[in-house]
Amino acid sequence: MVSHVEEITDRRPSATLHADVLVAGAGASGLATAVTAARQGSKVIVVERYGFCGGGAVAGMSGTICGLYEASDNLVRPTQVVHGFVDDFLKAMKDRGGLGDAILYGKTYTHVHDPLVWREVADHLLQIAGVQVIYHAVVTDVLMNGDHVEGVQVYTKEGKLRIHASVTVDCTGDADVASMAGLPTFMGDDGQVQNPTMMFRLQGVDVERFRAHHGENTILSKAVSEQIAAADGNGYNLPRKKIWLFPTTRPGELLCNCTRITGLDGRELNAVFYRDFTEAEVEGRKQAREYARFFRKNLPGCENSWINDTGVQVCVRQTRQVEGRDKLFNADVVEGRKRPDGIARSPWPIELHAGEQPRVEWLLNDYYEVPLGCFVPVRGSGLLVAGRCLSAEHEAVASARVTAQCFSYGHAVGHAGALASREGIPTHALSGEDIRGLLNRDGAALD
Repeated sequence: MVSHVEEITDRRPSATLHADVLVAGAGASGLATAVTAARQGSKVIVVERYGFCGGGAVAGMSGTICGLYEASDNLVRPTQVVHGFVDDFLKAMKDRGGLGDAILYGKTYTHVHDPLVWREVADHLLQIAGVQVIYHAVVTDVLMNGDHVEGVQVYTKEGKLRIHASVTVDCTGDADVASMAGLPTFMGDDGQVQNPTMMFRLQGVDVERFRAHHGENTILSKAVSEQIAAADGNGYNLPRKKIWLFPTTRPGELLCNCTRITGLDGRELNAVFYRDFTEAEVEGRKQAREYARFFRKNLPGCENSWINDTGVQVCVRQTRQVEGRDKLFNADVVEGRKRPDGIARSPWPIELHAGEQPRVEWLLNDYYEVPLGCFVPVRGSGLLVAGRCLSAEHEAVASARVTAQCFSYGHAVGHAGALASREGIPTHALSGEDIRGLLNRDGAALD
């Protein structure tokens, strides 16, 4: 039965704020955007729906800083090719004991981080840069003047805030602001996106014994995949066979990337749909328990282990993306394409999480570059994006979405937003070559 609603209202007092650069979302890209723009002298406000920074890396507990190092069939030592803001972040994390040493991940290396330390480092970087941070704030509306974005309205417990800005940056991961503004967006491969996963941490592990048996590579062996396949349907529900387990900075702990969350009808769930998002959370927690139970019974070193925590939410790989003035194509990734307007490098493989085993397509001894136009909406002005909602083909975003690259995107877009605000340059007229020069000045080493 549908009742007649006489009035929709919120009688709490509202307020208005002003900024040069407004950042919606404080994941890796949002943090880098906000700090970079503030370092250029911009007045910056960042709004974040949680009470902490980190996005997928912290709330989703993705747990690793991937995308820093070249991949190779003949690994001797890590070869870092991504620099800039990420170097500042890595140093701050290491200084606080929140970053593990580089560890093997297939044909490359990655770092495991402590999500609690990530929150503290982010708070510190934002504070010393002079950024105004508003936690527990959700964007509900976009302030528009024709096709020009002039800021957003956000919900807080105190009341609604209208935040006007010269430049707004959508770092929501889901292109929420762009979508609210009515700008063109798309999702995945004809609407099919990569499934989310529920990350969890396993405590009580004899890590030394675990490593002695399974080796140093965090992508577990074919033999383990075969064990999982044999157990699936025989007392266990283990839909994903190829799994990744990472020793962390904490004693006796493994970070577990192993769930494969699909709908009851077999669909890949899409976290921008509220029913799918809810279903993913419930199913993800069930699967985490199943894998932990299997590990206790079958993996040496895990006999006395237990789940210490799961992500605050499922870790989302792909949802809505902006249609940009440029696009990262699949061929750009596999061919290692370089560009004069490239503002970020990536050596990370294409990781397609579909079916029982993720498919990994490596880019060996090389990297590709992502152009600025992937972060500039195809029409409208006043809005930029950063993070995994960049304009990229389905397979390409399966490489371009990872943490080190999101830091790089934020570093570039922070400069772009500050420059547009300071010089009155329309966002669609920003030059990738100019931003590349500013990034090199900051130590991004793109040339």
